Amino acid sequence: MGRKTWAEKMKPGSKPKVETTDKDFADIPAGHSMLIATPEIVEEYVRNIPEGTHVPIKQMREDLAAEYHAEYTCPVTSGIFLRIVAEHAYEQLQQGKAPEEITPFWRMIDKRSPSAKKLACGLDFLIEQRQKEGLSE
Repeated sequence: MGRKTWAEKMKPGSKPKVETTDKDFADIPAGHSMLIATPEIVEEYVRNIPEGTHVPIKQMREDLAAEYHAEYTCPVTSGIFLRIVAEHAYEQLQQGKAPEEITPFWRMIDKRSPSAKKLACGLDFLIEQRQKEGLSE
């Protein structure tokens, strides 16, 4: 069995969970509710970011927490799921989809984002897409 594709990692049908933290975790104090979203939820969020708008991951976490009636959204899985969404979108681009048909992950990831250097698309693609929309690099 080979490596999973990014499409397989999107896990269609997975369900979000809201859990109560039993100890301090990242920026979340013990005893607070935390959303563990899904790649699909993150993808839907990114697809709804208007063209020419940059949304930091912290804003997405706050928005999703509010939508799912949690106090916080898990920072670790949020970063992982955003990377899955970005890689899946780039995979679709390589399979022939036009840039305007894929999830515009560059509206959340800029060249200073921790995941930017890890992306298969490379920094040049990211910078180019952001410049097309009038976003800073």
